[in-house]
Amino acid sequence: MAEKKPAKPANKTHRTYYIATGRRKTAVARVRVTEGKGQVLINGKPFDEYFHEDKDRAAVLGPLKITDQLTRVDVFVTAKGGGITGQAGAVMQGLARAMKTMFSPADEQRETFKSATVTVIKTLRDQKKEQAKAKAIAPKAPAPVAAAAADAATPLIPGAAPAAPSPADIAGGMVKKLRDSGYLTRDARMKERKKYGLRGARRGTQFSKR
Repeated sequence: MAEKKPAKPANKTHRTYYIATGRRKTAVARVRVTEGKGQVLINGKPFDEYFHEDKDRAAVLGPLKITDQLTRVDVFVTAKGGGITGQAGAVMQGLARAMKTMFSPADEQRETFKSATVTVIKTLRDQKKEQAKAKAIAPKAPAPVAAAAADAATPLIPGAAPAAPSPADIAGGMVKKLRDSGYLTRDARMKERKKYGLRGARRGTQFSKR
């Protein structure tokens, strides 16, 4: 009689992955980012074993450091093509794009966010028009110098804390950091190869009258 195998415990937690692709020269990197503890694997190897030069390691960790996510996410990369430096650039761009997707609002929230933004813009525009009309009709009043001086002399309320930024503002700041640092833009520079009949990429033959 065959023995029954014990059932496997179904306690696996569902992990959300943010996927993006990065390119540099002829290298392509497929990047997956999820919440974790800072593990970075390149083709199944730790990134410090896969990349031996400090500049390549710094390029890979650049998007994580600038967004302060170095110990908060796990990164899994499949890189192919090109050289080691090209793959490092591809991983850098793919990681930045995946993190941009992670910080961006969800698809179902984008329409609501967009409509709310349009409504706010229309409201501000209407208020500005009404203020301009009222200003054109109303006579000019003298500036309240004494009141302004009193307001300037009034001390701030002690113990008042500034308003905390919303999650949308924090996410927008993260995306802005990635964009301003150039991690989201592909570096299109390619090595110029030797031309047929010439000594190098641009070095021509010496002109001679003979």
